Amino acid sequence: MPNTYDIAVIGSGPASLTAAIYTSRGAAKTVILAGSNWGGQLMLTTEVENFPGFDHILGPELMAKMKNHAVKFGSEFIGADVEEVDFSRQPFTLKANGKDYQTKSVIITTGANARWLNLPSEREFIGRGVSSCAPCDAPFFKEKNVIVVGGGDSAMEEALVLTKYAASVTIVHRRSNFRASKIMQSKVLNHPKIKVIWDTEVTEILGTDKVSGVKLKNVKTGETRDMPIDGVFVAIGHDPNTKLFAGKLELDEKGYIKIISNSKFLISNEKGEEVGNRFSTMTSIEGIFAAGDVHDFRYRQAITAAGFGCQAAMDALSWLEEVRP
Repeated sequence: MPNTYDIAVIGSGPASLTAAIYTSRGAAKTVILAGSNWGGQLMLTTEVENFPGFDHILGPELMAKMKNHAVKFGSEFIGADVEEVDFSRQPFTLKANGKDYQTKSVIITTGANARWLNLPSEREFIGRGVSSCAPCDAPFFKEKNVIVVGGGDSAMEEALVLTKYAASVTIVHRRSNFRASKIMQSKVLNHPKIKVIWDTEVTEILGTDKVSGVKLKNVKTGETRDMPIDGVFVAIGHDPNTKLFAGKLELDEKGYIKIISNSKFLISNEKGEEVGNRFSTMTSIEGIFAAGDVHDFRYRQAITAAGFGCQAAMDALSWLEEVRP
C-alpha cells in the first residue's frame, strides 16, 4: 500500500534524524514527518561547539548534515505537520497535509519549546546574545556580563553554569522571592558572582547586531531604566510539544510523554530480580516510542537527544523483529 511504513518518526531535530539514520540503515522502511518548520531548536542556534566531531558548526548546518545522512540511508523526508494520530489499532495511522500514513511503529521526537518573554525585540536576538540554554552557550560569554530571567530551579541552574564563564551574572525576577528549591536558592544567593534584581521584568532587549543591553521595569513602582549587558538567558520553563498526543498517550503533569515500564518486557537477573525494561523508550502504547526533549526535561542537549533517538530506533527495530505479530 502507498504511504505504508515500518517506522514513522514524528519530528525533525537531533533525536528524530538520529533515529531515522538507525532505522533506515536497519532496513526498516522509514518516513520522517518533519513538520513545516523542520530542524528543532538548533535551527535557532548560530554556533555549536559541543556536538562531538564538530568543534565549530552552525546549528542549521549541523541539522542539514543530519537530514542528508538520514535521507542517504533511505529515509523519506516529508516537511508536513502531523495533524491527527490514531493509536487505537495496528497499523497506526498518522494524518499529515491531508494524507494518511500507516505505520507499524512510531517514534515521537517532537521536542519541547522554551518559553520566551514574547518581546518584539527578543526573537531578533536569539543566537546573537539571547539564549535559553546556558550549558549550550555559556562558553560564548567568557568574561562578559549576563542576566538570567526567571525564578525557578531552571533559572538557578542557568545562573550557576554561567558563573564558570561570565564576569558577572544578574538574575532578574518579577517577584520578591524565588520559586526555586531552598538548596538552589542558597547556592545562588551565596555565590559571589551572582546578584539579584527583584520585582523587575525585562520589557525590551537593546542592541543592533547583537545584544548590548535591556530595558528593565520595576513592577511595583513602574520605574524603568536601561541596563548594559552582553547576554540574556531566558529561564522561565519549557512546553513539550505533546498536545497532539493528549488523551492518546500517558503524559506527566507537565505534559511530557511518560516512558512506561511494561510488565511484559521486564528484564530479570539470574536471581530473578527485576533489573530493567527491555524497551527503555516505550510509551504507554506498545510499538510507540519517544526520544529527546519530548520526554527528557532534564538534560535538553542535542547530543542527549541524539542518544535517545538511537535508543528509540534500536527499541523499535527490536520490537518489530521480535515482538510485533
